[in-house]
Amino acid sequence: MSERRRGLWTITSERLAYENPWVQLRHYEVRQPDGAPSVYGVFEPRNLAIGVVPVFADGTTMLVGQHRFALDAWSWELPEGGGARDVDPLETAQRERQEETGLTAKNWRHLADYDVSNSVTTERAVGFIAWDLEAGEPDREGAEADMQMRRVGLQEALAMAMSGEIRDGFTLTLLAAADYAARHGQLEPDLARAILTGSTAPKGA
Repeated sequence: MSERRRGLWTITSERLAYENPWVQLRHYEVRQPDGAPSVYGVFEPRNLAIGVVPVFADGTTMLVGQHRFALDAWSWELPEGGGARDVDPLETAQRERQEETGLTAKNWRHLADYDVSNSVTTERAVGFIAWDLEAGEPDREGAEADMQMRRVGLQEALAMAMSGEIRDGFTLTLLAAADYAARHGQLEPDLARAILTGSTAPKGA
């Protein structure tokens, strides 16, 4: 292949090093911005990462816990999963939340987009907040057989993320985004009040 530029980097060669139905890994021979030769590996998930902050009327949210294979560790997270890039992310978010927790929601709002780890992967994440929830039965896949649920106050979940008890980056980002939106008038007043105080009643009522 002919050389091509990517910002101040020069790509001298490229090959697909590995792929499976979910991911692929590309290997690049490059010249760095300072001109030195180097290599670069880029991990390319085929799906979008999609997550949901479900919020109950009392200001609690639902965490799901499972053993994460890559880290060989237990992880408490918000409901999240992968969705095809040609499918509306909201449709995937609604499916993931119902499959993992059994919850359905009358109201949804886009909350955040972010790049998961932009030095090594092209993975993109899209997050939503959901409220006016109704309980139902989960419909989990075989890989989720060990999944557990834990209902906690959203502020408690945020504190768990800040203290390191919750280590999942997507969950930390979405909890912070929900808290920010509640504090800066970006959500309905009752929803914001529930997130911040655990009550839907106005102060002093």
